[in-house]
Amino acid sequence: MAFPPACRHALLSCKLITNRLGSSVLKSRFCILLVSIFFGLSVASTTVDNFTLLDHEGKAHKLYYLSDAEAVVIMVHGNNCPMVRNAMPDFREVRDDFQDRNVHFLLLNSVDYDNRKSIQEEAEEWEIDFPILDDEAQIVGMGLNLTHTAEVFVIDPNDWSIKYRGPINDRLEYERQKAEASEHYVADTLTSMLAGEEVEFRSITPKGCLINFPDRSNDKTEISYSEDIAPTLLENCGGCHATGGIAPWAMVNYDIVKSFAPTIRQVLREKRMPPWHADPHVGEWKNSRDISPEERQLIVRWIDAGTPRGEGPDPLAEREDDIEDWPLGTPDYIIEFPEYEVQATGVVEYQYFTVDNNMEEDAWLQAMTVVPGDTRVLHHVLMGTVDAATSNRRGAIWSQFMGGYAPGTEASGVSGPENAGVLVRAGTKFRAQMHYTPIGKVVKDQTRVGLYFFDEPPETIKRSGVVLNTIFQIPPNTKDHQVRSYLTFHSNATLHSLLPHSHYRGKSSNFTLEYPDGSKELLLSVPNYDFNWQTSYEFVEPVSVPAGARLHHVTVYDNSVQNPANPDPERTVRWGQQSWEEMLYGSFVFTWDGETIEDQVQDNGRMRRSQAFGYLDRNIDGLLKLDELQGGWAARLREGFDALDADDNEGLDLDEFIAALNMASR
Repeated sequence: MAFPPACRHALLSCKLITNRLGSSVLKSRFCILLVSIFFGLSVASTTVDNFTLLDHEGKAHKLYYLSDAEAVVIMVHGNNCPMVRNAMPDFREVRDDFQDRNVHFLLLNSVDYDNRKSIQEEAEEWEIDFPILDDEAQIVGMGLNLTHTAEVFVIDPNDWSIKYRGPINDRLEYERQKAEASEHYVADTLTSMLAGEEVEFRSITPKGCLINFPDRSNDKTEISYSEDIAPTLLENCGGCHATGGIAPWAMVNYDIVKSFAPTIRQVLREKRMPPWHADPHVGEWKNSRDISPEERQLIVRWIDAGTPRGEGPDPLAEREDDIEDWPLGTPDYIIEFPEYEVQATGVVEYQYFTVDNNMEEDAWLQAMTVVPGDTRVLHHVLMGTVDAATSNRRGAIWSQFMGGYAPGTEASGVSGPENAGVLVRAGTKFRAQMHYTPIGKVVKDQTRVGLYFFDEPPETIKRSGVVLNTIFQIPPNTKDHQVRSYLTFHSNATLHSLLPHSHYRGKSSNFTLEYPDGSKELLLSVPNYDFNWQTSYEFVEPVSVPAGARLHHVTVYDNSVQNPANPDPERTVRWGQQSWEEMLYGSFVFTWDGETIEDQVQDNGRMRRSQAFGYLDRNIDGLLKLDELQGGWAARLREGFDALDADDNEGLDLDEFIAALNMASR
């Protein structure tokens, strides 16, 4: 067997040093330890595993997404480090020389003391114009065996091998520096790579501030599966990874966790699991499924140690899985939709099912639970009531919306205050829109819905609203296309939850509240949107919304080949209900302050017109100008536009827009 140079050096060192050790056991253990260290440093540092990290501005970065780059260059960052600050101009110079040649540049901060806020402050003070990836769990840094800041990695995206690691050049030394560098390690490596030359791995000892990895010196085998790992998995993963749960496999004992350990490590590094996509630094959520950086680090360290079983009982084997159909208890009313056969492959058009409502009197809905017949194929359910006048209209469910289902939101209607409900009238029909996704074989689904009613009429009404945009176009082969809209509240209200919705091209989403005085508050940021998880984010503390405030919703779409879920990157994409089309659809649950059943505040007509105004106002200045009108809106409002502009400011504000539409509808 041919050992790498570092390992041969370790073996030689082992032989020389252990000659002084009398015990053969000590010799053996020392050699194993020394060779393991050198072997780990030499092998683990020649390739880079995939990871997903948020930068100092909250944007998600997935390393392997950059597979179309010619090279990826990462410099290790650390706040207050003079070596980093002095190296930054050189790093920027290399960036300026190579970025037009499809080379991607990033900074990586794995310093345990630094955090999002302090990194933001450092970036602002030192005018750092690179994304600084915050490795708050230190998983990426430990995987790269980092020791110092200011170390630079040059990575080949063809196989994710490291071609160079070390200082950017030879200009900087500890406590002194040269005016000009004589060796340009990073620039020379990039030049050779871009010229198509064969580049062998090269490593030079970095010069920077030492990075503290508190757990690096600890024996990973001391991590207890029984006391540390299993309880963490049970708390954070056990709800879905249970017998009969929605996950593809159940965490029922140590053996199966060990078998899936490489997958667990991978999804933790890539932040695909647990399925929680909100930026942890924005907002607090009652239904958070997030895992802390400390827990993420603990599990990865245990896996890297070889998943030692150790002593003690197995909490996963001892638990009793009891997945209830009705987690909220026995429903007051159960709806059973017709059985539907889902084809093995291809695309299933949205299915609409209507069933009779046999209730004898009106009731106020408090909550509902959707029980899919087959969780593998049912992507989502949206449900409401329709009457005789609206029964033939597919979109009628929105006029009296009850709730829905998607992976992660099985029990619906529980967000919002306990004293708020939705009216379900006797004599109406239940209408559901169901979205199925084939899985490779024919299966049948028969979904049931359980309704839970108030015993007495509630104090107020739970409302559902939507910020949407239906007139956008996403160009082909575009990685970052932004679509936005907003909705203005005409009365004081309280927000209880937010749910961003787009389809396969959705990349990131956020909600921002703009107050009447012009100040703004970021309420929710979803930097790594996943179509497979339609999560409703429920505020720990509901948000007060004053009259006149605007709720802004922004989604960024990836219509490029780098998006593995993209149905067709060559297509111009517009609004549509099918998954290969797109939506800007930000729904929210709210209540009007002071609204009662007897004295209602809701104005459906005004809300619909406010929706339209929000996406027509393309420059978001609160005025709708002639050149912003598109399609049918232009035909309706262009004639007599000046007369509609009551205050002669060359644009329609929201009140003028509503008045114009009211006049046109007479």
